[in-house]
Amino acid sequence: MKITKEEIAHVALLARLEMSAEEMEEIAGQLNNILEYVDKLNRLDTAEVPPTTHVLPLQNVFREDRPLPCLTPEAVQANAPEAEDGMFRIPPVIE
Repeated sequence: MKITKEEIAHVALLARLEMSAEEMEEIAGQLNNILEYVDKLNRLDTAEVPPTTHVLPLQNVFREDRPLPCLTPEAVQANAPEAEDGMFRIPPVIE
């Protein structure tokens, strides 16, 4: 598939880009080189290649997720500046 100067001009118009004829010619050449390379990759036989999500083997480095005992409400409130009826007491923020 070849990219033409007309297609480059159309995309430039949609993107609101001003391009000279030389720039369009250069971009068309670069895009055609990319498409030729992708076409080479598409011709490769990958039937025996397993699908991968990452080139390096990854493993989970997090610790095992296991439940631990929670703090009691009294222990939590002991760290609060003020507590009342099992809740934190805070100064008013709206006058």
